[in-house]
Amino acid sequence: MRFTDELRQKADPIWKASFDHPFVQGLGDSTLPLDRFRYYVLQDAYYLSHFAKTQALAAAKADSLEVTNSMAKHVQGTYEAELDLHRTFMKQLNISEKDQQSFEPAPTAYAYTSHMYRASQFGQLGDVIAAILPCYWLYAEIGEQLKDKTPKEPVYQTWIQAYHSDWFMTLVKEQIDRLDQLAETASEKEKERWTDLFLKSSQYEYLFWEMAYTLEICRWTPIVI
Repeated sequence: MRFTDELRQKADPIWKASFDHPFVQGLGDSTLPLDRFRYYVLQDAYYLSHFAKTQALAAAKADSLEVTNSMAKHVQGTYEAELDLHRTFMKQLNISEKDQQSFEPAPTAYAYTSHMYRASQFGQLGDVIAAILPCYWLYAEIGEQLKDKTPKEPVYQTWIQAYHSDWFMTLVKEQIDRLDQLAETASEKEKERWTDLFLKSSQYEYLFWEMAYTLEICRWTPIVI
């Protein structure tokens, strides 16, 4: 069994919770309230801006120029494809420039990006890949599960198509293969650390759906009695 197969097996209960979450199910059957998706788009754009920086940090930690180049392409892909997709969503959802300027990251989004930066600052390439891989892989599996759905809401259909595409699947496979290659020469201690990072990111992925579905408060305001 490959190292990533072991990771996927260990994360399965968490991923199943994501698959069954009303946010994810609502994308497929159009039961997701649009204000939840609007909130998600703003939070996810924030997340992706830091995800791209984490990818860049992975590029800097690579031992070979080939891997550095590959990770740099992933940064470009995040910017050109995913963030461009979010810009399209923002137009469709009437998210104004003022809305974007007044944006505050929710605690979950802030914590997830901080988790990735921690892996990048204190770890090596394998640590970074382990921390960011669930974002790639889980979305690909959700795209696969929802591929035959035909939601009435056009933005939901666009979202599903984006994460069930040959382009995205190629990126996912690259990162899975990269972590498996690193695992071939990694110590047991390193693989234990990568497993912990992978599972924590998987938990954050679930919490991200929950954050958007419940419209998590972005800034706490004390009540004066």
